[in-house]
Amino acid sequence: MSGISVQGVSKSFGDVQAVQAMDLEVAEGEFVSILGPSGCGKTTLLRMLAGLEFPTEGQISIGGQVVNDKSPADRDIAMVFQSYALYPHMTVAGNIEYPLKKRKVPKAEREERIRQAAAMLKLEDLLGRKPRELSGGQQQRVALGRAVVRDPAVFLMDEPLSNLDAKLRSHMRAELIQLHRRIGRTMIYVTHDQLEAMTMSDRIAIMHEGALQQLATPKEVYARPANAFVAGFIGMPPMNLVDAKLDGDGNLSVFGRQYRFVASDGPGHSGEQTVKVGFRPEDVVLRDDGEAARVAIVEPTGHEVIVVFEIDSARIVGRVSPELDLKADDQVRLAPRVERIHVFSGTDGDRLGGVHSEG
Repeated sequence: MSGISVQGVSKSFGDVQAVQAMDLEVAEGEFVSILGPSGCGKTTLLRMLAGLEFPTEGQISIGGQVVNDKSPADRDIAMVFQSYALYPHMTVAGNIEYPLKKRKVPKAEREERIRQAAAMLKLEDLLGRKPRELSGGQQQRVALGRAVVRDPAVFLMDEPLSNLDAKLRSHMRAELIQLHRRIGRTMIYVTHDQLEAMTMSDRIAIMHEGALQQLATPKEVYARPANAFVAGFIGMPPMNLVDAKLDGDGNLSVFGRQYRFVASDGPGHSGEQTVKVGFRPEDVVLRDDGEAARVAIVEPTGHEVIVVFEIDSARIVGRVSPELDLKADDQVRLAPRVERIHVFSGTDGDRLGGVHSEG
């Protein structure tokens, strides 16, 4: 049993609260990414899971056992860092073997585990080389091998791919997905790169200013963000967010067009209020009865074109086909897809609901 339970965990450094009242449940064998901007507290949370920092408040359990006061060596975890931290004087085999030697694992068993880890990570032909003779991707695989060879209950990874170039990161993402499928261990992966989180994770824990914003599958955080922060953080380009008015009868006014608001799981709303309306760039549709807009910026990417439209003083980002051949200063009409409109509170940013139909 290697699930992780974080209950009411906070961490303060003097007057700075890095993590606040965090609750997080990770199932055995699950791959969960902790995603957020720099300074959101994600690495501090990982360090508390590892035993490198201790919570100011709350409780951390691994495999059903409270580990608040346990050292890293007693938590049955392995960490992979942003820096590979390989021993330069040792060969690949020596680096992978090192944690086993520290635990006084018998020589024959050490050799078998090295062989298995090297085969899993395609390092068999590199075992005699020193780290300086390896590429960045090869060094990262050695760091993974050093963690895998211990056969821990939980893997903790702190932005392990951030030092690699884009092509190599893509390759290593696939390697990590396959590794997780083969060994089936619980993995916690800290990253600021949403592409990594979206492509590799069973679920994503999104953090902002030390607090958990949403814990859900990649599909859910994209299609049904819990609040305006998640809506604006997830997606490249991110979701469009514009101010709108919602009256007490459920009529939503966006750029002069009327929609019928539908509450989600909450208590609904009462009275007139200012809200945030969100819709993704791919849900911006050019249509003859849409709102008048000016094409401000055109960014061709090959298979699609990212276009910034101006409606009055607002800027709306859309994805369109290259076949439309839009140019700056073109005049068009557009509207969001009705079924893909999200409505968020104008005060705390929480999700309120969506839209049923145009009014």
